[in-house]
Amino acid sequence: MTKPYRQGAVGALLDLYERAIADLQETIADISDEELITIVDSKTSNPKCRSVQTIISHVVSSGYGDVVDIKLLNGQKIEYPDSILRMTINDYKRDLDDLFIFILDTFKNIQDTDLEQFDNDKKIKTYWGQVYDIEQMTEHAIVHVLRHRRQIERFKLSVR
Repeated sequence: MTKPYRQGAVGALLDLYERAIADLQETIADISDEELITIVDSKTSNPKCRSVQTIISHVVSSGYGDVVDIKLLNGQKIEYPDSILRMTINDYKRDLDDLFIFILDTFKNIQDTDLEQFDNDKKIKTYWGQVYDIEQMTEHAIVHVLRHRRQIERFKLSVR
């Protein structure tokens, strides 16, 4: 059976985002509750990257933050969510499912022609100083999930 693909550039971004989240969920599926909270990198200066727990919380929070930036660009009034530390992988898998539902809801009114913007005054200005259009922000968000999935894969090797 072949997987149906969403149409257009927006569809491609959503398909890739969905796959990145599914790959992350698969990567974390066999992590025990003890491994979840184990500090793997005590030397990092980034408190969001010390354990699988902090990494996944960061991924979920950042995912929402990136989509909130898109909503704000489109004139919607919405607050950034807080990062929440969960105690089980199943809770994080649900959080990732909920994040993707939020993403789908956001993109239901975004057309392919809305993705690229060449006027920097009409782009998203991130808190870290980058300026992105919707396509670039979404690509950034997808790669963010992939990079942290890779980090978790390495953490699993260290813990085991």
